[in-house]
Amino acid sequence: MSSTPDKHQTELHPRADLGSLPAYVAGRTVPGAVKLASNETPGGPLPSVAKAIADAATEVNRYPDMVSTALTERLSTELDVPTERITVGCGSVALCQQLVQAMCAPGEEVVYAWRSFEAYPIATQIANAAAVPVPLDADHAHDLDAMRAAITPATRLVFVCNPNNPTGTVVRRDALVEFLDAVPSHVLVVLDEAYREFVADPDVPDGIELGRRYPNVLVLRTFSKAYGLAGLRVGYGIGPADVITALRKVYVPFSTNALAQRAAIASLDAADELLERCTAIVAERTRVADALREAGFAVPETQSNFVWLPLGDRAMEFTEHALEHKVVVRGFAGDGVRVTISTPEENDLFLTAARAFP
Repeated sequence: MSSTPDKHQTELHPRADLGSLPAYVAGRTVPGAVKLASNETPGGPLPSVAKAIADAATEVNRYPDMVSTALTERLSTELDVPTERITVGCGSVALCQQLVQAMCAPGEEVVYAWRSFEAYPIATQIANAAAVPVPLDADHAHDLDAMRAAITPATRLVFVCNPNNPTGTVVRRDALVEFLDAVPSHVLVVLDEAYREFVADPDVPDGIELGRRYPNVLVLRTFSKAYGLAGLRVGYGIGPADVITALRKVYVPFSTNALAQRAAIASLDAADELLERCTAIVAERTRVADALREAGFAVPETQSNFVWLPLGDRAMEFTEHALEHKVVVRGFAGDGVRVTISTPEENDLFLTAARAFP
């Protein structure tokens, strides 16, 4: 007697290694709780930006400009960089994946600090490249000497997240220049500057300026953070023209949508007003970090829009404690907790929770 095949059974076999692929964990959203888990800015788009988005919405029956011509030209003018050295992507995280796909053959190596942006190991494995994580130093910052020592003839990419996510720590000018001088010319150094607009220390270098000096440097930036467009997903990269050409070849067509492109241009028009918000966040960052230290927490220096609590094995305990106080933070098991800086009122709610942690 034959049985009816189960229509849900399949003989299809996805890549076996995807079973070990680390999942990207987004910050949780809990109804009724303050969300400080995703490094979002607390203010919504400015009225001028919201109007640009609404105007673009009337044209969404048309495909977007696949190469983001208007935004690329605007960035070229703003940053004094030729258009052939600029690419736009669906957030800088998508550009991270494109970089590994474009630069690495299977088995070739990608070096990055750890803990750092959690997309790096994911993008590396998806592209069948080999991940080479290098532990942060005792100050929770990039150990550039160890990263340099980790480079081999098989290395194609090095990610330097500056400021680093999730610790907020930075690499300063002299150390980074010394590192770049030592990196072999066949290795592309990617300076991931997603939080550049929150940097208050003048000794933290501008990656775009370094890119004018070093032909193997590419800089990533985004409109998600300081410009408040996290929900629209638009970022950009500035680097060597041949690398930019390769990135465009692995780009998912039309993935930077029309609303995102228009909103990014409108945000550049309103940059001064938006960057005033960054100044307010930097002031709150200092206040929150000082209050946490007074409460007995070890808080590394941060130049981003978040603070890092290196709580080690108590990280998830603190995360659940904060949630009990209606505050959502981002815990990294065994390492620490990242807390986004928000409005004074929301920051005070978090500080109340933190002071109550046993």
